[in-house]
Amino acid sequence: MEVSTSRIPSPGAELISVRIGDQAYAIDIMAVREIRGWTAATPLPHAPPHVLGMMNLRGAILPVIDLGARLGLGPASPSASSVVVVAQIGEAQMGLVVDAVSDILTVTEGLIQPPPEVGSQESAAYVAGVMTTDTGIVSLLSLNHILPADLQAVAA
Repeated sequence: MEVSTSRIPSPGAELISVRIGDQAYAIDIMAVREIRGWTAATPLPHAPPHVLGMMNLRGAILPVIDLGARLGLGPASPSASSVVVVAQIGEAQMGLVVDAVSDILTVTEGLIQPPPEVGSQESAAYVAGVMTTDTGIVSLLSLNHILPADLQAVAA
């Protein structure tokens, strides 16, 4: 089952707000399969720096991605308070390590705005939109770019 993770959700849709450091990001709740407490991942030799390793989820082996490192925010230092958001990205499932899950947001008309133009195609690829909440600016992530397309097929 493929879940679209790059579109802007319609009003009424729900998003999960996660924290990476001091920054808030949102993920479409339809892409989230479960949220698990942090346990160390088994390393994969020669994996890119943002791949922490792999985990066993009821018999399925999933890659574990340091979401902060993948977004260019620097490597995480996972702790007991960190969580793994198991997400469906294209045909693949993977674990995304974040510092915390902080809220569930309901999309309202006009809540999500286009991200500002910063002259970086990479920035635009990862952020589908931005929204202002009581706690600050939250970036809506486009999960389709967490893994390159050629690796999504391999991870499936």
